[in-house]
Amino acid sequence: MESLAEPVIGHWDFPRSVAGVALLVRFGVEHGHDAESLLVDSGITPADLTDPTAEVAAVQELRVVRTLAGLMPDAGPALGGRYHVTTFGILGYAFMSSPTVLDAVNVALRFLDLSFTFSIPRASLVDGRARIELDDSALPTPVARFLVERDLAAIHTVIGELLPGGVPLLAADFAFPEPADVTEHERVFGLRPRFGQAVTAADFDAAFLHRPLPQADPHTVAACEAQCRDLVARRRARVGIAHEVRDLLTRPGSIAIGMEQVARELAISTRTLRRRLAECGTSYQELLDEVREALAQELLTTLAVEDVALRLGYAEASSFIHAFKRWKGVTPAAYARSHGSPIRG
Repeated sequence: MESLAEPVIGHWDFPRSVAGVALLVRFGVEHGHDAESLLVDSGITPADLTDPTAEVAAVQELRVVRTLAGLMPDAGPALGGRYHVTTFGILGYAFMSSPTVLDAVNVALRFLDLSFTFSIPRASLVDGRARIELDDSALPTPVARFLVERDLAAIHTVIGELLPGGVPLLAADFAFPEPADVTEHERVFGLRPRFGQAVTAADFDAAFLHRPLPQADPHTVAACEAQCRDLVARRRARVGIAHEVRDLLTRPGSIAIGMEQVARELAISTRTLRRRLAECGTSYQELLDEVREALAQELLTTLAVEDVALRLGYAEASSFIHAFKRWKGVTPAAYARSHGSPIRG
């Protein structure tokens, strides 16, 4: 049996389609709240919600979540039930066209940053059960309960839509005290959850992982996954903590400020910066090299190799030459000549 994938990210700070915010707003409006109030302080307008290509930062969506949770603190399960396979766009079609439930779960984990989750799910097999456990350690405390209820309900709803008849849960656990009314929990999850548990998780019979999906199609899933990869690559290149670091490093005079100074500029500790970059699949050194490589290509059209090395924060030109050969396979001087520059070094 193919193993369950690890989530591709470990933190909620990734860009999202505006469709997630649109769903939050629709839900709130249906319960008597107006769109403008729900979007307050988010930097998102009602007009933005109609643009199918628009993207928002995670912190923008989180502000809408905070507002909605403040108005409807017990609505997490009901809201999670509104997330359907089609809510996820091309990722949803990748789910549906996967060969089995297991394949669909793994697609979700590999492209988790195309979802709307704030809790990070991890899948495992325990005593014949498939377990989806949510990591809520990075969630802001005021909205943690609201978000884990929503996210677990959304996961259960989407997995259930993949097969006729759904995928019944064997257990649903929450790591917070039992609320006064669990009627909505029982309706959404199909059983009475257990509260005050060590972790938040949902279990279902692992036999469902082998079930073939009725709309499975190898050509469709391949095409959908290719589109998912392209979309993820574009988003990661533009925004998130990695983007913030790149942005700082490309400011005039900032290429050599060091990781500690970058962390101070971002108002986080060096340890946190290192961890969050690792969760995004990169590191400070990798980002520094990316910025240096891009700047080097530009500067070599007008400056001598020694001057470029100095601009990029290298103590010696030889270190820059070695790094450039690693990036491009040629020396800086050879690169400059092949691109029409008279510069020598």
